[in-house]
Formats: sequence, structure tokens, C-alpha cells
Amino acid sequence: MKLLVTGGAGFIGSAVVRHILQSSDDTVINLDKLTYAGNVESIPAGLHSTRYIFEQVDICDAAELKRVFAEHQPDAVMHLAAESHVDRSIDGPGEFIQTNVVGTYTLLEATRAYWSGLTDDKKQAFIFHHISTDEVYGDLPHPNELPAGAELPLFTEDTPYAPSSPYSASKASSDHLVRAWQRTYGLPTVVTNCSNNYGPYHFPEKLVPHVILNALAGKALPVYGDGSQIRDWLYVEDHARALYIVAKSGKVGETYNIGGHNEKRNLEVVQTICDLLDELVPEKPDGISHYSDLITFVTDRPGHDARYAIDADKIQRELGWTPEESFESGIRKTVLWYLNNKDWWQRVLSGAYKLDRLGA
Repeated sequence: MKLLVTGGAGFIGSAVVRHILQSSDDTVINLDKLTYAGNVESIPAGLHSTRYIFEQVDICDAAELKRVFAEHQPDAVMHLAAESHVDRSIDGPGEFIQTNVVGTYTLLEATRAYWSGLTDDKKQAFIFHHISTDEVYGDLPHPNELPAGAELPLFTEDTPYAPSSPYSASKASSDHLVRAWQRTYGLPTVVTNCSNNYGPYHFPEKLVPHVILNALAGKALPVYGDGSQIRDWLYVEDHARALYIVAKSGKVGETYNIGGHNEKRNLEVVQTICDLLDELVPEKPDGISHYSDLITFVTDRPGHDARYAIDADKIQRELGWTPEESFESGIRKTVLWYLNNKDWWQRVLSGAYKLDRLGA
């Protein structure tokens, strides 16, 4: 099987590519524009695999997409290419509309043209798997807002969309396009919506790696507001495994929510990382007794969602997937990975990974 993975040099995309190369005989065509967060060094196994092909292509480039489909003849598309950082979307929403909305439209049209020309048996076997986020649902009531003992609601596949940020609005738009192309044109699509991912090879602007690397450097650990916002944390390798199962076995027209069953307050996540670093790196930067001394509360993000939480019963019931990592095991693995892979994140922080691919 040949899988065209868009955004395969990003955080989740590279985990998907690594998982496919390590666990199957399938071929991966990794299509990535290589924006600031795209890093082919996140796929070390690809360098030596005959089942790995890299194409540096923008999903907004219709002509190049047509060439890639014609040249590689994929059996499935896993669409992960997206701008995904909420703060960046607040500062500059245009890039998010262009990539997440226009890019998804362009990819859908290129896929539809290719799929329309396939033989009947290949058409039947083809799937367009669109990977999205739980942020499209908006947010849920915080436990502090509910009566004592009240059951906490969860996002299900039927939860109405109510995105809060330019990022989540652009992803909601792309989800709607994918479902429209399935209903109007018959393109075989499936959608997944995931909770917050963390793990190895995460670009340092995101919360978990940002806290790890700032703490090691003795820098402030900024926490929005009072840190009470709740997220469901999903280890990225668990997510990659789920996505591959959906691409292989998901039912056309269905949506599957993927969550880690690990609701944590942001402040709790930061404190857990600090405690692990106290244990694993006892020699601290000058002037601090505990890494948690570096925690600094900053002005909250505009429109900050209070709580996300995924009901992942459907994917467990229908496809047999459950997460293997608890938050405690996954976050320990993540901290250890950053401690043991200094060369990777130093090259990212210095920009060396970008200079090398430009031939500088």
C-alpha cells in the first residue's frame, strides 16, 4: 500500500511516518512544504528506507499536487499538513486560512481528479483521511463551573462545532470541506479529531517542549492566567498508531475522536515536568532550588478555551484502539527523549536544520 502523507515532516506527521515505516511494509510519500516547523530530521529511518519518498510541495500548489499523484499513484491520503499554533493564528490568521482552508480545498480537488480516474477496484479501496483537532468543538465547562459531583461532559463525534480561535476556525472549515466533498462528489473520506499531543520531536514553541527546554536553560516558564485550563493529553505515538488504524480500517463517511484519557490542568503539566527534571537533572541552573521556581504567570490568551476532553469510546469499540501510555509514563518518556536528544533540539533552536536543507 502507498500512503501519501501531507505534513509528514511536522510533529504528528513525522510520528505517523515513523510508525508506518517501523510497523508495516507500506510505502510513504511524505509531502511537506517545510515551513518553520517542518523538519525531515524527525524521520531518521526514512534516510535508509526504499519505502520512503520525500516531496517538498505546498498543498496550495495544484500543479505540483497533480504531478505527485500521477507520479506516485497513492492508495490513500493522510492529510496532516496544517498551521496549528493558536498564538500564531491570533497574531497572523491569514496563513492559517491559506494553508488550512485553501490548501485543504486544493488537495481535495487534486485528490478527486486522481480518484476519478482510478479503476473501480482501486476507487473502492481508496481513502482520504483528514486529521483534525478537538479544538473545533470549542470548549467544555470547567469543573469549577459545575455543581459538586456533576458529571463532566466530553466531546463526542456529534458535538456541534463552536471554534474559538482563528486556528480552530480554519480547521473547522477544512473539516466541513472534507465532509462536503464526500457527500457531493462521493470522495471516500474519513475524519479524526484528536486531543492535545505531546512526545518526541515536538517543535519547541509548544507547551511541553517549551517548558522542558526553558527549565534546562534556567529561563521563565510562562503559564497563561492561573494555569487552570484543562486539556486531554495524548502521547503522539499512540496517536500515530490510531491514525494508521483509521487509514487502514476506518469506515468511509465516519468521524473518530482520538483522546488520551488524561485530563490535566496546564499548571499540573508544568509542575509534573518540573518534578521530573528535579529527579533526572538534579544539577540546576544557578539561583534556583527547584525547577518550579521558574514558573511565571502571564496574561491569559484572548479567548482561551477552559477545557477540552475527548470521548474516545467509538474508536475503541469499532476499531479496537486504546492508548498505551498514561500521562505519567508518556511525559517521563518525553522528558527523557529531550534529555537524550540534545543535538536534535539544539539544531532546531539554532535554525541549523533549516540552513542545511537550503544548502547554506
